Amino acid sequence: MTITPLMPVYPRCDVRPVRGENCHLIDEDGTRYLDFASGIAVNLLGHSHPGLIGAIQRQAETLMHVSNLYGSPQGERLARQLVDNTFADTVFFTNSGAEAVETAIKTARAYHQSGGDENRTELITFSNAFHGRTMATISASNQEKMHKGFQPLLPGFRYAEWNDLESAKALMGPNTAGFLVEPIQGEGGIRPASQEFLSGLRALADEHDLMLVMDEVQCGVARTGRLYAHELYGVTPDIMATAKGIGGGFPLGACLATEKAARGMTYGTHGSTYGGNPLAMAAGSAVMEAVANEEFLASVRDKGERLRSGLEQFIGNYPDLFESVRGAGLMLGLKMKVESRPFFVHLRDNHQLLTVAAGDNTLRLLPPLVLDDAEIEEFFAKLSAGADDYVIPDAA
Repeated sequence: MTITPLMPVYPRCDVRPVRGENCHLIDEDGTRYLDFASGIAVNLLGHSHPGLIGAIQRQAETLMHVSNLYGSPQGERLARQLVDNTFADTVFFTNSGAEAVETAIKTARAYHQSGGDENRTELITFSNAFHGRTMATISASNQEKMHKGFQPLLPGFRYAEWNDLESAKALMGPNTAGFLVEPIQGEGGIRPASQEFLSGLRALADEHDLMLVMDEVQCGVARTGRLYAHELYGVTPDIMATAKGIGGGFPLGACLATEKAARGMTYGTHGSTYGGNPLAMAAGSAVMEAVANEEFLASVRDKGERLRSGLEQFIGNYPDLFESVRGAGLMLGLKMKVESRPFFVHLRDNHQLLTVAAGDNTLRLLPPLVLDDAEIEEFFAKLSAGADDYVIPDAA
């Protein structure tokens, strides 16, 4: 037998973490890595946050799982925290971001069908988006690399050009249910939406009674220095998917909606065996207690600005490598003039700096939101050393 026990769908590298300390990961051989990946925007409180660890431990000692057929004091608490701090009136808990987006898609369709319009089933999505790996969420993306081997795709999605309001308007018709959009594309290369684009989608949704659905799986939960990235624009969604950082490392996602948008989500329309389990709810509540306050959010904005300012000065020293810095808060991208993936590997393997490669030749920088000055200095030391001894493959 040649196949590995772990299904070989990931090109796993030789980094094998067994322990974490705040913003560092420690390999099984003792090698320490500075973690500016955070499990792809998941470990926002780092790897040893006492509040998060304590909440999970206490809940594990009392009750880990119970069916959603019963009342959920833990779920009610976290739902109330989210409702009180966001646009939403109601929340459905899931186990992942893809499930949260699936719920958002169903909620948008149910809104129209519960109102008697069964033709409005299509969501307009945008080029280079990433919404997950389920059949519905890969169908919501125009990326052929995610489609290969899984045809036929599910119907109900039309692809407009990113940041192009006229492209979205051109696709609207009698079957349009709404728009599905990331305020800042993550996998697509840390590409923020323009103010005109996002405000324009909101205006079109209002004018035509459509659902504006936002995917904030990666850019949400304090990552940008606001609790959710749409707050940067002053544009409010009808429905929103959130995950990744909301559990701080414990699997958790959620679909948030206004009362109007959720009118079709009634008894029996949706469910989840594990979604909203007490252990996940304890983790989510601990995260919200830590981040949903202005002091914490201001600290993210401050550290993000220091990191951005340092990067903008840094890239001028390497004009053959770097083009620009983009993003918000501690969701930053280094747009490169060369292919980003070999440089990402170089930093990881030779300088023990973990980042994340993304589309559009961009290096994603997604550190834990609790990093301090010493870790920012360590980051620049490792990045500088990596840029100094990097040999561009085509030039080798």
